Amino acid sequence: MNKNVVIIGGGYGGLRAVEHLAKYEDIEITLIDKNPYHYLQTEAYGYIAGRFDMHDVVIDLEDWCGGFGKNVHFIYDKAQNVDFEAKFVQTSNESIAYDYLIIATGARTNFFSFIEGLREHSYGVKSLHRAHNFRVEFENLIYKKLQNEDNNEDINLAIGGAGLSGVEVAAEMAHIIHTYSKTIGRRAKNIKIYLIDASKTILPGMSDFLVKNTQKRLESLGVHILTDTFIDKLDESYIYFKNSQKLKYHFMIFTGGIKASSLNEQIDVQKNRISQFIPNSELNIGDMENVFAIGDCVEIRDIDGNILPPTAQTAERSAEYVAEAIRKK
Repeated sequence: MNKNVVIIGGGYGGLRAVEHLAKYEDIEITLIDKNPYHYLQTEAYGYIAGRFDMHDVVIDLEDWCGGFGKNVHFIYDKAQNVDFEAKFVQTSNESIAYDYLIIATGARTNFFSFIEGLREHSYGVKSLHRAHNFRVEFENLIYKKLQNEDNNEDINLAIGGAGLSGVEVAAEMAHIIHTYSKTIGRRAKNIKIYLIDASKTILPGMSDFLVKNTQKRLESLGVHILTDTFIDKLDESYIYFKNSQKLKYHFMIFTGGIKASSLNEQIDVQKNRISQFIPNSELNIGDMENVFAIGDCVEIRDIDGNILPPTAQTAERSAEYVAEAIRKK
């Protein structure tokens, strides 16, 4: 008898689970996602900086699933809730039964509510539409520079959060601004990048060697680093800091944190402060042996109890682990 596996979420974890399970003819796979595409978030920083185009960062999920044959199906719909007793996923349009369920819904940018104006006046890169909106606005800025419409005014690009994501965004933007110097000449020097973090250093928690070398490299690229700097609020023109200083800005990209997808909030199992599921050692949630969570929507720990970072690599490894567990059942 075939196993019916439903996977909610077409991110890195969900796709890797499909790849592993599709090898077995006795497993029927249904992938559900609210978007018709997979967004390559690892390439997002290159996309917003203009190094990649749209076709470089998206994959059509229906075509991708179709390449595996008749035992892999894609449903373009939003999963709204799960009935664990009846074993079905409720979407906007239908109920989808499962024998095994993998929740791989990922995470979204956590625009901290205690920073007034953050959500309204900043961009995130966890979703394609926010990344695209930033790119369009940034390219409009470059056009104005080209036309000299801004009278050589300084343009300040602020990046909130100096973890791995913030550092990568800063480096990408510095590189692309250097590239734009071929188009707009010395006016490119009027575009300033500020990397802001409340921690005492960039890359908090990383080794001193990595922190020092990364900071040296960023500064050589022209990035202004503001550490031990707490953002109080934003309005349309200024970032206000807790130390009563302020910074005029034109764009703000926020990379300072994540929280799990909204589906997690509908599911009554143990979760942490950012709504990630807290699973057992087998990545089951709610003591249900046939329900698993992988990727950014779940708090995953290593063998020593350390929380693993929410990266594509972590999502894919957790997917491989769960896929193998289902295969053996």
